[in-house]
Amino acid sequence: MNNKEGNNKKSGGRANSSRPNSNKPKPAMQKRAQGPKKVKVTTKVADIAAEKVEKKPNQAPKRPKVKDEIRLNKYIANSGACSRRDADIYIQSGTVKVNGIPVTEMGYMVKPGDVVNFDGATLTPEKKVYILLNKPKNFTTALDEGQEFRNVLELVKGSTTAKIGPVGRMDKNTTGLLLFTNDTDMIRKFTLPSQKSSKIYQVSLDKNLKFEDLEKIQKGLTLDGHRVFVEEVSYIEGEAKSEIGLKLRSSNVKVVRSIFENFDYDVLRIDRVAFAGLTKKNLPRGNWRLLTEQEIINLKNV
Repeated sequence: MNNKEGNNKKSGGRANSSRPNSNKPKPAMQKRAQGPKKVKVTTKVADIAAEKVEKKPNQAPKRPKVKDEIRLNKYIANSGACSRRDADIYIQSGTVKVNGIPVTEMGYMVKPGDVVNFDGATLTPEKKVYILLNKPKNFTTALDEGQEFRNVLELVKGSTTAKIGPVGRMDKNTTGLLLFTNDTDMIRKFTLPSQKSSKIYQVSLDKNLKFEDLEKIQKGLTLDGHRVFVEEVSYIEGEAKSEIGLKLRSSNVKVVRSIFENFDYDVLRIDRVAFAGLTKKNLPRGNWRLLTEQEIINLKNV
């Protein structure tokens, strides 16, 4: 009995000693308890990284944009003094002052009320104006004094007080769409040989255009050492084969005339029916209209 009791006591002792051990955290539990510590470490690293970003040396705080402010080079170009590219040269040379202080910083922003002095003269920027004219015959873009034919500016007289000019040239016999603006950047853009906007012309010849000549024109040709790429050329449906539709990127009407004269055709008339997405719809010959905001955006994105 005593031995049995002794055995029972021993076994009971083991049982009692094992119970407290069962309450001790197991290794797995200890790993879980370390989980939050890892999060704290990660958070600390993130805080340090954020602090480094915030404490970048020489990092100027972003200045809130002022309503109606404009870059200095654009302000100068808007005044008609020169192009934006040339304005940058003047700014770098130190000949431009804002509120009496020379400014050489590229990208400087002019605020409403600022006084800009350009090469000794105070500038007054004009609002950009865009006017589309359906030009009639016997008006020219030439500015020669004593010329026989009238200037196209007479046709848009009174449309604006801004100093506008035509985009490209047109002779007295050429009719159709002609764009006027005081936006020097846009004038330059559409007169560059590399510009990519399409123009469509209706050309009247002295005789029918041979089909083999039409095919040669479609393939492109070289004029005065320059390669001319024609997007499309075709006979005009319902008209004589002397009436030709021509689509190309050049805004120089002389190129249109030279294409057909290269194949011994005399050009009687040239009518520009489309210019960079603009058409003659609801614009009678001799009339003009202001471009819509969307049309201006489209021209700038061409």
